Amino acid sequence: MSQELWTGRNFLDGRWVDGPERLENRNPARFDEVLGLFPRGTADDAAAAAEAARRAFPDWRRTSRIRRGELFDRLATLIRRDLDALAAVLSRESGKILDEARAEVVEGLHMVQYVAGTARLPIGDCVASEIAGKDLYVRRKPRGVVAVVTPWNFPFAVPLWMLGPSLLEGNTVVFKPSDETPQIGTRLVELCIEAGFPPGTVNLVHGLGEEVGEALVRHDDVDVVCFTGSYEVGARIRRVCAESDHKTCACEMGSKSAVIVCDDARLDLAVHAALLSAFKTTGQRCVSAGRVLVHRSLLEEFEAHLVARARELVFADPATAGAFAGPLINQASVDKVLRYNELARTEGAVVLLDGGRLTDAGRDRGYFVGPFIYRQRPAPGLRTIREEVFGPHLAVIPFDDDDEAVRIYNDTRYGLSMAVVTEDYRRWRMYRDECDY
Repeated sequence: MSQELWTGRNFLDGRWVDGPERLENRNPARFDEVLGLFPRGTADDAAAAAEAARRAFPDWRRTSRIRRGELFDRLATLIRRDLDALAAVLSRESGKILDEARAEVVEGLHMVQYVAGTARLPIGDCVASEIAGKDLYVRRKPRGVVAVVTPWNFPFAVPLWMLGPSLLEGNTVVFKPSDETPQIGTRLVELCIEAGFPPGTVNLVHGLGEEVGEALVRHDDVDVVCFTGSYEVGARIRRVCAESDHKTCACEMGSKSAVIVCDDARLDLAVHAALLSAFKTTGQRCVSAGRVLVHRSLLEEFEAHLVARARELVFADPATAGAFAGPLINQASVDKVLRYNELARTEGAVVLLDGGRLTDAGRDRGYFVGPFIYRQRPAPGLRTIREEVFGPHLAVIPFDDDDEAVRIYNDTRYGLSMAVVTEDYRRWRMYRDECDY
């Protein structure tokens, strides 16, 4: 079904502004389908947005916190009104199946509702003083202008995690969505405008990270950078902020998360957990399990069930009934995943399932790759069990006891999330305390 072609614009200081150059926004499930055209922002656009946010900051910080919370209450009502339409936009742009897209919009809605509720909570603490005539208290104050730089894989929920608390606390915002998902970012800003956020409090700049994102992070009017994305980009942002005399940042980057299957695990639960964690969203989540650590006593049976279930998963256009997951986001992601699949072989893996590039049933028009599952021994220097792949690529790693499982889990510069499948509460607590996630 053909969709109306969107023509996007930047939103600066309360005005929609066109750009001289445009980027095509394509459907990753049908890459010959152009969904819209959006500005290729420049350093000047980033500067204009940061300066607009700086001008709006004094009035916004003096606005009643209750009033700011009421705007979020309005925003929640608008998101609920448009929930299905927002999910449809998100699904087409990101390649998520519709149920996942809808769940993400609901997650964003819940964040907005939370922010609205916290507007009426205490925002400081009274502290006891050793001197009777002296008052001590903690009072929160806004920092200023916050740059919100967000990824394509959760293009509605993640921005609201950052925009919501930043605006409620009295900061103003420049929002730079991913160039892969500009339409849902635009819809979010349109809803903020409809909710009544004053001009300059929320600004939107489209474009490439290395162009407009870099300029925004470096601009002197930006006080805080909130970023979710790759380890490399996040590390660069941290360096830029460290060199400044006033910038701070919060960067959520990659992971090499894992599911740990203990010798007392329920096999059906363990297989289900591994499949959902590794292959939902086509493995394109920062908390996707790139590793499943399995006690050697369960290894053979676990692998057999895992591979059998993985063969049944349907990777297809998000509009396809029964689809488990959709495409990868772009050709660069396809190339990266296939490169790591081949690297696993080079590093001596035993390949259990190679879904490969999927080109049948019309999937040659999209970025579809099937599950790749392999057994790998833990050994120094192996990249595939230590580096984030961000696709349907899963290493099965055997272990002999809990101490070895902890060592394997911690042997990566990434962490972030972990699941432990066990019937023993004390064992779970041990993993919780000893694993660095």
